[in-house]
Amino acid sequence: MADEGRETRKSAGLLRSSGLVGLMTLLSRILGLVRDVVVASHFGASGSADAFFVAFKIPNFLRRLFAEGAFSQAFVPVLSEYRTQRTLFDVQLLVARVAGSLGSVLICITVLSVVAAPVLTAIFAPGFYMHDSERYELASEMLRITFPYLGLISMTAFAGAILNSYERFAVPAFTPVLLNLCLIGATLLFSEWFERPVFALAWGVLVAGFVQLAFQLPFLWRIRLLPGPVVDFSHPGVKKIMTLMLPALFGVSVAQVNLLLDTVLASFLQMGSVSWLYYSDRLSELPLGVFGIAIATVILPALSRKHAEKSLDQFSHTLDWALRMVLLIGLPAALALVLLAEPLLITLFHYGALTERDVDMASGSLQAYGCGVLAFMLIKVLAPGFFARQDTRTPVRIAVIAMAVNMVLNLILIWPLAHVGLALATTLSAFLNAGLLLRGLLREGVFHWQPGWGLWLLRLGSANLVMVALLLYLSPAVVQWFDWGLVDRVWQMSLLVLLGAGAYAAVLLLTGLRLRHLRA
Repeated sequence: MADEGRETRKSAGLLRSSGLVGLMTLLSRILGLVRDVVVASHFGASGSADAFFVAFKIPNFLRRLFAEGAFSQAFVPVLSEYRTQRTLFDVQLLVARVAGSLGSVLICITVLSVVAAPVLTAIFAPGFYMHDSERYELASEMLRITFPYLGLISMTAFAGAILNSYERFAVPAFTPVLLNLCLIGATLLFSEWFERPVFALAWGVLVAGFVQLAFQLPFLWRIRLLPGPVVDFSHPGVKKIMTLMLPALFGVSVAQVNLLLDTVLASFLQMGSVSWLYYSDRLSELPLGVFGIAIATVILPALSRKHAEKSLDQFSHTLDWALRMVLLIGLPAALALVLLAEPLLITLFHYGALTERDVDMASGSLQAYGCGVLAFMLIKVLAPGFFARQDTRTPVRIAVIAMAVNMVLNLILIWPLAHVGLALATTLSAFLNAGLLLRGLLREGVFHWQPGWGLWLLRLGSANLVMVALLLYLSPAVVQWFDWGLVDRVWQMSLLVLLGAGAYAAVLLLTGLRLRHLRA
């Protein structure tokens, strides 16, 4: 009974931690939407906006690949092993040597990339290079400013991974707020200082990198894990992280690779395509960031500890809990994005430079991305089931398959559907990726379905059906949304969201779902 009570408290702790991370991330995402509204009103889907999104997406993609993706998934299990089985001094040695080794690699990559910015732009946006010299030159110049952000934010993610491993979840989750504040301030206060106003955004990205890293350092000092960096690639912990990280470069960030491929192909399409994909991707990332990444952030250290403690039953139980939470949030979020794509875009972005045609074009890709929200979230919580056990090879094989399928689908769907086809291909390959990850966990025997899934799915199905019917009945025609002003749009959207969420929650309660079911 004591063990059961202890495990129940741990499950409740996971729920509280996920809620805390989700709350901080929600604040960041709300400010991110404000940032996008400000950027859209100033730059719309213009050529300069396309150029900035390319210049920002390249270091941002690499950041997710190296820092939040492969590095964190390799570093956290090793750090958890050191924390569980060794002394604080050993942990400090590991942190110092990882910091020095990672930092030296990032400095070399940054210097080379700043020098080779035109080459990188040509690789990642070949359509600009071949058909639009103005956007190509603009993106290349801004990339030289934005690329050092990779090094700064990667070290920030390194600090965040340490804090997450020590259950200091709020600080890393709050840190992205600072990026949004810097970009909003740069657009509103400093864009008029530049001959090309869009350069204010590029400098805002660089400043944000310094601010985000500085913000986390005092919290590392409090837990006595702010030693001086030491470059030492021969340290056993560093070697182990590098061994795990190399294959994880592909495994954990397949969704980001797919999104970047979308940008490459979109650069060949009509002007505005990159921006349409950007705005729709940003909205689809809201539920992914608030809930999917929050749950994944919390369960990776928990799974790593359970693996180190050889607690196989609780390892499986934690994964089962994470899957249920993803379905609880991911299904209604995906349905709402598909049903309310145009109203959402109109409410948030249809001001200033963004036209009705831009809204219409972006809504198609938002619906396509919206269909994949559940798959993106599933990948986030299934991949830690491998990385916590220091198995990076299996996700790599799955990622390679998914990326190959995505590329084939891109080439097939881009012809009839243009940018919408690129988004749809990403969604379909994400479902394939998630399905193969789940099958792998089941085959290896580290995950077992817990009792109660039939009733859980029945509850979710009923609640989602009622929510969809209500939204279809209450949502005004799209032309009405265009006619309304800001206040009416926000009021109507808030009303739809509250009524939809209320109906969803009410049906779950009526079918017997209680808070204890979410905890244990």
